[in-house]
Amino acid sequence: MKKTAILFLVFVALAINAAAQGPEIGSKIDDFTLPDVYGKSHTLDSLKGKNGAVIIFLSAQCPVVKMYDERINQIAAEYEARGIKFIGINSNATESLEWVRSHAEEKYKFPMLIDKGNVLADKLGATVTPEVYYIDASSVLLYHGAIDNDRSAKNITDRYLKAAFDQSLSGEPVSRGKASAFGCTIKRASN
Repeated sequence: MKKTAILFLVFVALAINAAAQGPEIGSKIDDFTLPDVYGKSHTLDSLKGKNGAVIIFLSAQCPVVKMYDERINQIAAEYEARGIKFIGINSNATESLEWVRSHAEEKYKFPMLIDKGNVLADKLGATVTPEVYYIDASSVLLYHGAIDNDRSAKNITDRYLKAAFDQSLSGEPVSRGKASAFGCTIKRASN
């Protein structure tokens, strides 16, 4: 009985780990529908720009996200002009809709969608905020992970997301498809 319980726990841990890894670079991200902070439903396909989109998991309370807010808006504005749209996703079960709405209105110029029950976060394997998924116009995943390598913005040496944008927009393959995201854990809904 004890062996069976241990084997079951190992199997569950492996299954959770496999799910948390999310889609592989080069795979297609399926269209999804989520409500925004006002209750209006949007699909991924309806929000993408002509050159793709960034799905960015955010939090209204995470101090790391707060350090990135200005950079996120600067990058979003710069690349929206080049056909890449940003789509904010809040999957934190501990943050009220009113709180998320207020934060989104105050901080961002792109749509903020609500991932109630962590369905999209689970499907993509998102674990922290901020965490980004950059897809091209065909919804193929080109980059997943951190925005850059320094939360404080004082010592940035690698601008992972911008490098992926620039390579993709110039017709080159993205040389670094992944970089470990860091920040606050997504507060999952209890099942």
